[in-house]
Amino acid sequence: MDTRHPPASIRAQHRAEDLARNLPALLVAAERIAATVAQGAHGRRRVGTGETFWQFRRYQPGDAYNRIDWRQTGKSAHVFVRENEWEAAQTVWIWRDDSPSMNWRSGRELSTKRDRADLLALALSALLLRGGERVQLAGSDVPPSAARSILPRLADWLTGQIYFNEGAGLPPTAIQLPRNAQAVLIGDLLSPLDQIEGAVARLAARGVRGHLVQVLDPGEETLPYEGRVRFKGLEGEGSLLVPRVDGVREAYLDRLAAQRDGLAAIARAAGWTLTLHRTDKPPQTALLSLWTALSGEG
Repeated sequence: MDTRHPPASIRAQHRAEDLARNLPALLVAAERIAATVAQGAHGRRRVGTGETFWQFRRYQPGDAYNRIDWRQTGKSAHVFVRENEWEAAQTVWIWRDDSPSMNWRSGRELSTKRDRADLLALALSALLLRGGERVQLAGSDVPPSAARSILPRLADWLTGQIYFNEGAGLPPTAIQLPRNAQAVLIGDLLSPLDQIEGAVARLAARGVRGHLVQVLDPGEETLPYEGRVRFKGLEGEGSLLVPRVDGVREAYLDRLAAQRDGLAAIARAAGWTLTLHRTDKPPQTALLSLWTALSGEG
């Protein structure tokens, strides 16, 4: 048997074992960070209820029985609950970048950008659920809910996505959020500014309030390398040989500063907020800043 190329069944088993190891660690870390932030944070301000119908969705554990729509349920083999517009609007929709460039780190002692984005997304979900808020991770098959029992399923989806990491660096254009919802976009936000502006504008046009969270590796912020270095793109860009990195550092930092100035301008124009985070900094710092923005206190 050629052990250099194990069969698909063995590779699948290894992936499952990796997931089993990563899932508890991600859950524990997210819950710990959420608990730390919750101790020093105030609850979110909530608005009153409404009566406008939004959608039907599948029943899940934690839903009140009096929310079951028996007429819709009688039409299929599944149980459905009825959601009103205000409930959808109160949902916090969390999207995190799953493009290949997120699977990078400049040192083994650091988290990848992807791991940190996953941790922030899950910790924010845990914090919101502690406060009785409704949460949904964009792209997951877990419907929006305020039940804390969904956390393991969210963690399972986040960790499972690492093996199928072919997403784009921005939310899909087809995403439709209800008017006056809240959206949190977590990623490195290094896409062209006009594309980011278009994504934000589409959401803002529906009255969606939002928050941008840029997650970068310290190596991306400082370009600490010296001498002759070959940089390899992670999304099919090819490679670039730089004879003297110190000769391009100033221009690189200017370009990064311009990107961030552009992000700030985009957020400001839409009435959104921008949080900057580095993977060598404690995740609690970014989470508290984001929680403050969500609470309307910032």
